Amino acid sequence: MSENTSGGLLSPVVDDDGAPFWEYAARGELRVQACAAPGCGALRFPPRPCCPRCQSFDSAWRRMSGKGRIWSYVLAHPPLLPAYAAQAPYNAVVVELADAPHIRLVGNVVARPDAALDSVDPARLRIGAKVQVAFTEDADGRAVPRWLLERS
Repeated sequence: MSENTSGGLLSPVVDDDGAPFWEYAARGELRVQACAAPGCGALRFPPRPCCPRCQSFDSAWRRMSGKGRIWSYVLAHPPLLPAYAAQAPYNAVVVELADAPHIRLVGNVVARPDAALDSVDPARLRIGAKVQVAFTEDADGRAVPRWLLERS
């Protein structure tokens, strides 16, 4: 899943392996590719045609709870792309999924799904903070995952 720009903001490019991820996201579901070979079931992300554990080409998409923890984060100062300047400083996080800790997704922590990237005070971010996935539409109308801090 590489990215392109739409209106200057990064937007996902859907490839054959990742297409189901985006189809489920459009339904508000976070799913991860899993090996469908008998006796394997290994989860993998990013999506790819072959299981790295058993080399099977059979796959399925397993629904995740959408819960996770911030594994790492950075605050962008200044933004690398001009379209992000109005939202700086904003966060970029790596989230470790609660039901698959070896799988990590990149995104942003926001106050609500459609909020600006700078909607969460950077002082509230910390490694290990619990988050929950939420989906919003990007400029191309594609549902993209964002992360909301869980109340602790």
